[in-house]
Amino acid sequence: MQTKLTLRIEEELIKTAKVYSARSGKSVSKIVADLFKSIQNNNSNGVVTQNVSSLKGVIKNNVSESDYKTHLENKYL
Repeated sequence: MQTKLTLRIEEELIKTAKVYSARSGKSVSKIVADLFKSIQNNNSNGVVTQNVSSLKGVIKNNVSESDYKTHLENKYL
């Protein structure tokens, strides 16, 4: 059962939410519901969120710890 929820949020944050909503094609209500589902799933052991699942396969090669350290050194030093 769905029911109405009223939130009090800063006006600037509401504007940001509406812009994000328009870009993503999701309603603000759907975005908020997805956030709460994500929180609920994170409270369950072993559950991978949709955002994490979407990253699967992004890195094609194995990256070693030393490669990552070298990358950070090159980027920030």
